[in-house]
Amino acid sequence: MARFPEAEARLLRKLICMNCNARNPIGAEKCRRCGSKRLRPKSSQKKAG
Repeated sequence: MARFPEAEARLLRKLICMNCNARNPIGAEKCRRCGSKRLRPKSSQKKAG
């Protein structure tokens, strides 16, 4: 995906809110936008199709 590992880590090391789809830093415990605690790691695999 990215040209070098540092760039890929910067793009993919995020948490995504399952309520509002906001991007959050990796250490977040709640969403910065809506305050939800339902966070998941950003997918690091390409979608097929």
